[in-house]
Amino acid sequence: MIGIEVVYAGAERQYLRAFAVEEGTSVRAALVASGIAAEFPELDLATCPVGIFGKVVSDPEQRQVQAGDRLEIYRPLMADPKEIRRLRAAKAALARQSD
Repeated sequence: MIGIEVVYAGAERQYLRAFAVEEGTSVRAALVASGIAAEFPELDLATCPVGIFGKVVSDPEQRQVQAGDRLEIYRPLMADPKEIRRLRAAKAALARQSD
């Protein structure tokens, strides 16, 4: 058995669970074993993007977890970061003109 963590930052709350899985367990199987689906029923564990320590895992069905891995479940962005920066810059420019 090897120890891993699963983390997820939902819109309302965060989830962190440390537990043990058998050696050779895939990333996707470890996510299912974590029980996170019961906590966040809106998650589709079969298709959601995941990573390990900030690096996206391209094939979670094949990639095996290693001792100490932190599996991260990613959710879609609520807003486009480029659009937010553009709006912030426009607001700052408007504020400078008003001064």
